[in-house]
Amino acid sequence: MKVLMVLTSHDTLGDTGRKTGFWLEELAAPYYAFLDAKAEIVLASPNGGQPPLDPKSNEPDFQTDLTRRFETDAVATALLANTVRLDSVSAADFDAVFYPGGHGPLWDLAQDRHSIQLIEAFLAAGKPTALVCHAPGVLRDVKKADGTPLVQGKKVTGFTNSEEEAVGLTDVVPFLVEDMLKGNGGLYSKGADWSSYVVTDGLLITGQNPGSSSETAKVLIDQLNEA
Repeated sequence: MKVLMVLTSHDTLGDTGRKTGFWLEELAAPYYAFLDAKAEIVLASPNGGQPPLDPKSNEPDFQTDLTRRFETDAVATALLANTVRLDSVSAADFDAVFYPGGHGPLWDLAQDRHSIQLIEAFLAAGKPTALVCHAPGVLRDVKKADGTPLVQGKKVTGFTNSEEEAVGLTDVVPFLVEDMLKGNGGLYSKGADWSSYVVTDGLLITGQNPGSSSETAKVLIDQLNEA
C-alpha cells in the first residue's frame, strides 16, 4: 500500500500579514493511520522541500496526542522537511492520494495544474482520493472526462461557511469551500460544526474539518483493503 499525501506550499493569509499553510492535525492524524496500516507514505508539495505549517494549528488549543507525536518523530519531521515536488509524482506509482487542508491549498493547490491532473489521473485509474477540511477546495477546477466539474452530482463535504465565519476568515479566503462545492453542482452535506463528518461517493472521500481527519483516513484505508 503506497499513499501520496499532498500539502500546500502557500504561506500567506491573503493580505492580513498573517501566516498560513497546512493544518498539522490534518497531516498527523492520517499519517499515523496510514503508518499503522503498514502503508508506504510519500509527501509532496508544489515547491517541494519544507511546506509551511499554519502556526495556529500548533497552538496548545489545537494540539492533539498525534500532533505532539509527529512533532517529536524524527522520521516524520525529516519526511516533511523534504517533500518531493508535485510535478515529479505520478498517480501510476501510488494506490491512493490524501490531501490535508489548512487555508493554504485554497491559494495554490486549487489552481495548480499538476494537482488538478493528478486528481483526475487517480480517479480515472480507479484509485481512492481523499481530501479533508479546506482541501476539498482543490477540487474546484478538477473535471470529469466529459469536461464537467468533478463534484457535479457527487456527494461531498468540506469546511462549512459557518466554520469559516467562526474563525473570522470569510472575507479573507479566495473562495468559500462550501459555496464552491455547491456552485459546481456538488451534493453538499455537513455535520455539526467541528464534529467529525465524512462523505464517500465512490472513490471520492471528503471530510469536513480537522476533527474529521482520522475518520477520512480510515475510510481511505478501508477502501484500499477492500480493493
